Amino acid sequence: MKTSEPIEPTELIACLCEGGAEKAIVNRLLDADKLIFVRENLLEHKPIRCRDAKEFQERYLKKEFPAPIRVYRILDSRKEAFKLGKAYRSKVHLIDVITAPEIEILIIHAEGKFDAYKKSKKKPSAFCKQELKMSRVKSEDFVAKYFSDIDKLLGALQCYRKKSKLPTGEKSLIDLVKQN
Repeated sequence: MKTSEPIEPTELIACLCEGGAEKAIVNRLLDADKLIFVRENLLEHKPIRCRDAKEFQERYLKKEFPAPIRVYRILDSRKEAFKLGKAYRSKVHLIDVITAPEIEILIIHAEGKFDAYKKSKKKPSAFCKQELKMSRVKSEDFVAKYFSDIDKLLGALQCYRKKSKLPTGEKSLIDLVKQN
């Protein structure tokens, strides 16, 4: 299910990643040319680690842009506020892409351990560390190596979409993947 609006080749995108694991996954998808946008569309030509609206507007929105920027926020919280100042709201089209309960859920899906995870009542990162013996599961390097096979990553994204109870209209990473 793809619900994202098409990206124009000249459209400016900011892809804000909550942490290193999210950044590694977005970089892997970009490198494999699987996203609906390319590096050339991105501010700084890369995903940006930034969670704070004030920091984002100070670093990036004080520049002049020919059109509003589409901002994808890759994060696990459905409730985390991102309140830009009034002067900047018209410059940004904000789209939250949720990876709840944590980005590590993708590794659990890739390992085929979702049912065991559900029974464990643990956070995904704790399950990966304790049950899957992946001590560095939150490391950007670990996640990049783990998902070096793009098909493994795409399969985990599809499995997440199928098995998660996403609220209507909520976007997940699979929504940013190009249709073939």
